[in-house]
Amino acid sequence: MTEPVLRVVKGEPTPEELAALVAVVSARAAAAAAAPTSEPTRASNWATYWRNARRPLHPGPNSWRTSAHP
Repeated sequence: MTEPVLRVVKGEPTPEELAALVAVVSARAAAAAAAPTSEPTRASNWATYWRNARRPLHPGPNSWRTSAHP
């Protein structure tokens, strides 16, 4: 005999509530299985440019004044 996939540990759900739960869990599992397994998306060239172009922020006295000037 196999172990049940879902188990009610508290309360008494109606058959309709159990059916809704099974439908949601099945849909999520199907969506996860159908998800593309390609490489993760990387930042666009525009975002990468600005990440490299701006100066790093250094904490200290009056650093808020120098943060707005190039």
